[in-house]
Amino acid sequence: MFRLFVGQKHLHSNTMVDLIRIFDRKRLIKHRRRAAATFSNHDFLFQETAVRLREKLKDINRDFHTSLELGARYPVLKEQASITVDIDPTLSRGKKSFVSMDEEFLAFTPATIDLVISNLCLHWTNDLPGALLQIRKTLRPDGLFLAAMLGGETLKELRTSLTQAELEIAGGAAPRVSPFADIRDAGALLQRAGFALPVADIDTIDVTYENAFFLMKDLRGMGETNALTSTPSSVPARDLFPKAASLYHQRYANSEGRVPATFQILYLHGWAPDLSQQKALEPGSAKNLLADALDTFEMSSGENVKPGSKT
Repeated sequence: MFRLFVGQKHLHSNTMVDLIRIFDRKRLIKHRRRAAATFSNHDFLFQETAVRLREKLKDINRDFHTSLELGARYPVLKEQASITVDIDPTLSRGKKSFVSMDEEFLAFTPATIDLVISNLCLHWTNDLPGALLQIRKTLRPDGLFLAAMLGGETLKELRTSLTQAELEIAGGAAPRVSPFADIRDAGALLQRAGFALPVADIDTIDVTYENAFFLMKDLRGMGETNALTSTPSSVPARDLFPKAASLYHQRYANSEGRVPATFQILYLHGWAPDLSQQKALEPGSAKNLLADALDTFEMSSGENVKPGSKT
C-alpha cells in the first residue's frame, strides 16, 4: 500500500524549483477553476489524448495493482485509479482516493506504485526533470510511467502572430504563449530521470477555427491560457489581440477562410529499472559475425585488400 512521505516536500523546497519559476502555479489553478463550469464544452483535446493513452496501456500485458493518476481534470483510468493527485483540492468531488498535491512535490514513499499516468498535466511544471525523477522514484521496480503532454510546436501559429503584433505595435515583444518541451528534450529527460527503456513519441492534432478569437475562447475554456510568472503589460489586450487575430488570418487562413491551430502531443513511456528487464548487448558480445551472413570475411581497420582476394 502507498504511503505519504511528508519529508519529501521539505527535501525539494530548497532545490532548483525555488530558483526557476516559469509558471505561476496559483494563476494556473485560477484559470482551471474559471474554466471548470464549462470545461466539458472544450475538452476535445483531453478526450483524444486520454483515448490514445488507454490504447497504449492496453498494448501492455500487465496488471497494475497500485496506480497513481497525475491530474484530475480528465482522468485516463477513471474509477480504476488507486489514487488521484491534483494541485487543485476542489477536484476531489466524486473521487474515492484523492490527494491534493503539487505535481512538482510528490510526497509518496519510494517504490510503492506500479503505474503512474498523466493526461496533459506535466507541461505546466516548473521543474520537469525534477518531476520525472520523483515519478521514477515513486514507482516500484519494473513499474510503468505513461504520460501525454503538450510539445514545442503547440500553438506555433498563435505564438508567431502575437509576437509579430507586439513588434509592430511596440517595437519589441515578450513571451505570451507558454514554452513547451520538444521531442528531443523529452527523450533525454526520461533518460536523465533514470527510466529504463524510455520512449518518447510525437503526434500532431490539427484543428481549424473560424478565427483566432474562437481559438482563444477554446484555450480559456480548457484552462490552458497563459500562466507565465511574468505577464507583459506594454501593449493593452484591446490593441494586441485584434492585431494578432488579423495577422493570424493573413498568414494562415485556408481557402475557406478558417485558421489552423497546431497541438503537438508528446507521449512519454518509461519503466522503473529492474533486473528482469531486457538490456542491450555489450559491444563485442555477438556470437555470429556479420561477415558470415554476407559470405565475406572480416577485415580490421587499416588492413589492405590484396588484388584478387575475396571481398
